[in-house]
Amino acid sequence: MVNTKKVALTGNEAVAQAMKQINPDVVAAYPITPQTEIVQFFSSFVANGQVDTEFVTVESEHSAMSATVGAAAGGARAMTATSANGLALMWEVLYIAASNRLPIVMPVVNRALSAPINIHCDHADSMGARDSGWIQLYSENAQEAYDNVIQAIRIAEHPDVLLPVMVTMDGFIISHALENLEIIDDDAVKEFVGEYKPDMHLLDPDNPITMGPLDLYDFYFEHKRQQAEAMKNAKKVILEVGKEYGKLTGREYGLFEKYKLDDAEEAIIVLNSAAGTAKEAVDALREKGKKAGLLKLRVFRPFPYQEIADALKHVKVVGVMDRSEGFSDFGGPVFSQVRSALYDLKQDIKVVNYIYGLGGRDIAEEDFAKIFGNLEKIKTTGKIDNLVSYYGVRE
Repeated sequence: MVNTKKVALTGNEAVAQAMKQINPDVVAAYPITPQTEIVQFFSSFVANGQVDTEFVTVESEHSAMSATVGAAAGGARAMTATSANGLALMWEVLYIAASNRLPIVMPVVNRALSAPINIHCDHADSMGARDSGWIQLYSENAQEAYDNVIQAIRIAEHPDVLLPVMVTMDGFIISHALENLEIIDDDAVKEFVGEYKPDMHLLDPDNPITMGPLDLYDFYFEHKRQQAEAMKNAKKVILEVGKEYGKLTGREYGLFEKYKLDDAEEAIIVLNSAAGTAKEAVDALREKGKKAGLLKLRVFRPFPYQEIADALKHVKVVGVMDRSEGFSDFGGPVFSQVRSALYDLKQDIKVVNYIYGLGGRDIAEEDFAKIFGNLEKIKTTGKIDNLVSYYGVRE
């Protein structure tokens, strides 16, 4: 394994540090709370000559993604970062980036979408972009955010993938909280990500190409099918890169993390920072003899439906935690995907949904203990009173 250094950094500092070590060719960015510090820290690396990056200051997030798309189309390794309404303002260009198969990497600091205006954490922003063609990696803490950004470069640029990747972490809870983590040597990161050498780009006069042309019914369908196949390929690449990163650092990453799940009868599925709190609740329940377990989902796109079904096939009841509301009258986006993944098992696994933490509302260990209590009641009675519950809301 490579040498590592223990440091205390906020999530935003950790991500900026990863970007510094990656040393991208171009970063185009616009500030928005709680992401602002990422590009603020990175801009100081540019000003101090610590990176070779061309830093482009723009007038909006739409322009930030547009400039990043232009840079990537020209053969540059390009990055940006955003949050919430900034991600929403990029909406049109998110699809263009993915459809043009541009391996952009973008940290997203999760924040509630307006209105009303709220600057705190929930997952409405990244979940709203879940079908835009971007790979999505979720991070429990600053360490994972740092590690995910470095791995994202390799995943995005793999020739079997060539899709953009967003790396998320929870706003303020992780982005502004100081944590102990390990960072690896600059040279090791440089070697791990390698040099970006695209096969095709717009600034290659010897091999001219057209990018983003009019694409009507005669070819559009085929291009979407290719894009879908690339997303399918990404699952294998994510696992390969995670194993290689594990050999380098001792921290191997998969599609999800199983925590005391192998013999669990009641399980919770959760993303990002709340997983740490849920683990404490699982530990406490295990000490009382309860068979509680946790599946922390790391990769939401591509959605690992087969692997999730295999991991949960022995569980009696599953509580899916959604930190966003899908406004479908059928629960949140993670719930609908998990429930669908378990359908083909043809087993009587009870699956219920808990919408929680919207707008940054906290969830504590005792809250997870209560949720596990609800799951145990469902297991015992076989009866589901509420398929979808709004946990912690004042009804």
